[in-house]
Amino acid sequence: MIEYIFSFFIGGVVTLVITYFEINGMPLVSRLAALFPIFTWLSYVFIGQVSGPEAVAKHSLFVLLGTLVAWVPYMLVIYFLAPKIGSTKAIAAGIVTFLILATIFSLIYKK
Repeated sequence: MIEYIFSFFIGGVVTLVITYFEINGMPLVSRLAALFPIFTWLSYVFIGQVSGPEAVAKHSLFVLLGTLVAWVPYMLVIYFLAPKIGSTKAIAAGIVTFLILATIFSLIYKK
């Protein structure tokens, strides 16, 4: 249970840091924080402790492929739509795109 509480806390801190630095005119720090793989890093530490390095390797391949299938289109939707329809609607469209593609990918992915 402590791992879940720790992961939740770290996720909130990272979100706060990204937002803080972007708003306060430090975009380089904000961008580095946004790109840092904090969630996969923490997840892999816990997966490795519980299930071993093979499980981490299998999961990393899933995430890598899933990034190409779902994350890249998500970001492209936001990139192209934000100037046209505003950031909130573009993010919503990106999330819908991500969820659809990630669900399809997860259903057809072979272990």
